Amino acid sequence: MIVAVDGPAASGKGTLGKRLAAELGLRFLDTGVLYRAVGLKVVRDGGDLDDGEAAAAVARSLDPDSLDDPDLRGDEAAEAASRVSSVPAVRAALLDYQRRFAATPPGAVLDGRDIGTVVCPEADHKLFVTADVEVRAERRYKELQGRGTDVIYAQILRDLRTRDERDSRRAVAPLVPADDAFILDTSTLTADEAFERAYAHIVGGGPRRRTRTETF
Repeated sequence: MIVAVDGPAASGKGTLGKRLAAELGLRFLDTGVLYRAVGLKVVRDGGDLDDGEAAAAVARSLDPDSLDDPDLRGDEAAEAASRVSSVPAVRAALLDYQRRFAATPPGAVLDGRDIGTVVCPEADHKLFVTADVEVRAERRYKELQGRGTDVIYAQILRDLRTRDERDSRRAVAPLVPADDAFILDTSTLTADEAFERAYAHIVGGGPRRRTRTETF
């Protein structure tokens, strides 16, 4: 079984994806970490994030061991990932890795932005997890505060809006729901509520056409 979980930053898709994978006995891949690793490596090497060739070269030689770097969860890596992910050659270099991961038995839950539309368009189940940008900014603010990071809510909100704009408008694999994705708005949901809704959808009969947004 392959489950695609797409959506913007801080929508709750990562938390949901991990829990679904554990419950369904599948492997989990946060595909955003791949792009974060590429972007962070470019920055650390003193490269230019707008240099597509340099970013693609890093993507082609990406070391899987680098995916465990705790710095990949930081804002610097997130911003770098959003920029290099718009480079077609970077996406092409990482596409095969993601598809091989998904196809390896017993299957996988993949969390990203183009899993249901590009990486695994034939996924058994497709979820698009979203939330109001203000809610997502508040979640990220609390998350970073919990880590002891000195952050400003207004800056986080601006950064998320910038990333949303960049991700949704990029020419290659923009952030959009698949036509047959189950839309789950987590703006007013707890993590438990989001999981119960997604799990019920998956075990209750397969994909359905997107006719309305689920809000709770």
